[in-house]
Amino acid sequence: MELTGAQIVVQSLKDEGVDTVFGYPGGAALHIYDAFYAQEEVRHILVRHEQGATHAADGYARATGKPGVVLVTSGPGVTNTITGIATAYMDSIPMVILTAQVPTNLIGDDAFQEVDTFGITRPCVKHNYLVRDVKDLATTIKKAFFIANSGRPGPVVVDIPKDVTANKTEYFYPKTVQIRSYAPVKKGHSKQISRAAKLLLSAKRPIIYSGGGIILSGAAGELTALVDILGYPCTNTLMGLGGLASDHPQFLGMLGMHGTYEANMAMYECDVMLAVGARFDDRVTGDLKKFSPHARIIHIDIDPASIGKNVRVEVPIVGDASVVLEQLVSTIRESVDQPDAESLGKWWEQIKQWQSRDSLGFETSTEVIKPQFVVQKLHEITGGDAFVTSDVGQHQMWAAQYYGFSNPRRWINSGGLGTMGFGLPAAIGVQLAHPEATVACVTGEASIMMCIQELSTCKQYDLPLKIINLNNRYMGMVRQWQEFFYERRYSHSYMDSLPDFVELAASFGHVGVKIEDPADVEDALRDAIATKDELVFLDFITDQTENVYPMIAAGAGHNQMVLKPSADGSKPPERELA
Repeated sequence: MELTGAQIVVQSLKDEGVDTVFGYPGGAALHIYDAFYAQEEVRHILVRHEQGATHAADGYARATGKPGVVLVTSGPGVTNTITGIATAYMDSIPMVILTAQVPTNLIGDDAFQEVDTFGITRPCVKHNYLVRDVKDLATTIKKAFFIANSGRPGPVVVDIPKDVTANKTEYFYPKTVQIRSYAPVKKGHSKQISRAAKLLLSAKRPIIYSGGGIILSGAAGELTALVDILGYPCTNTLMGLGGLASDHPQFLGMLGMHGTYEANMAMYECDVMLAVGARFDDRVTGDLKKFSPHARIIHIDIDPASIGKNVRVEVPIVGDASVVLEQLVSTIRESVDQPDAESLGKWWEQIKQWQSRDSLGFETSTEVIKPQFVVQKLHEITGGDAFVTSDVGQHQMWAAQYYGFSNPRRWINSGGLGTMGFGLPAAIGVQLAHPEATVACVTGEASIMMCIQELSTCKQYDLPLKIINLNNRYMGMVRQWQEFFYERRYSHSYMDSLPDFVELAASFGHVGVKIEDPADVEDALRDAIATKDELVFLDFITDQTENVYPMIAAGAGHNQMVLKPSADGSKPPERELA
């Protein structure tokens, strides 16, 4: 069967099992878009900005475990995707980005809408390709999907010149591909598994620290089994929330810069740490010189380059988290050794003392809406069963702290890159993947403005998202840092001249509601969640002075957390806000 390159692109997507592509057309991509016109199996979602396409595909991938697919034109079409590609790269999200390119004879001539896609994207992709011959196109697309979704997942770019999409060749899409020097290991080495089991069972103050790799590998069940069989405490990173149910009795909450007191203190005082699918990033470790000074560390990761990169590891295990944890559980069950019950009992007594500090407690108000209260009510009304996307800032941390995630792939946020503008388009991808689900985008007035144009996409495809805008009229996290570390010099963090979000939502054809009274929060949320066929934009006017606690300042250790000012009976510092 002889097909044009454009037809090969579309047919390859069909044969790969792709059902949704997010994109935006342009001159160099028109042959491919014309091929889309002739078929109905693969739906194309027209976004309003290429960055929105990448975030939507990212959200789709995080919510399903399948690679998200993007199609854009050359030049500015490509450059507009970079932030979204980097977002996916930092969080190891599988994506395939198909970019159109000027004809091969014009590459390097500074042709109209030409950029060096290969060079520009190279630092923020798992791999990329420039296809110069139509005969290589189908196989290259197959390789792109294989690389994106195997090992440590990530985005892969396939750059396709316009003449390649016009030329014809015989079509063949391989069922499998092999790539020299690329063979990700899934199963852990048996000797290392035995060493890890022995070290774990010898622990007196153990902690299990799990990250986004648990979610990506589908290892939530195996993690829960390990936690149950050992009786050890477990903490999740921001990206790992949902890996262990939030109501599990051994769950200590999120760790890190804005983690719970008990999680961070347990990390500091532990003598044996099992790290699974986590990369020891700075928001988790704080000052590396002060990080877990007594711990002997076991590190499980699919990416060997991540092991030992930031901290010294005693037992490294390369492999897929779900496979390795299953091996580890089996080894522990067969072992004659058992955890030291007496030491473990004392350890839990200490942890319960830390938990008694109630580091996530906050003062409610009848005068002003507390953002934490909004998120708590959202959890209560949805039964913790919603998909929750977020942007980046205070609202992101409050969503992570106060919306208890009991299942994986329900918490969709930009962790590594910290991308404002991510929440709304990511929610689009999630809603398209799960059309019957409740999808809530928890955002802030600064972040939502970054990709607000995607409200138009929501209208075109009748997506009934629920936007929870925690509006404090500031870039909240910037303002918080300026308060703590810059003597309240609020330089350019005040969001002046904000739009009327209710009117703005209505102008896009959606429902907008402004909530200013704490007594109206619950009813507004219930009405929005009950509205199944329309997007509802809830603009909550929240307390401007509220900060995210607990907090580990830059350069501090886990044992140097700053708790909320009232935790020890002291009064909050005076605020000088608008």
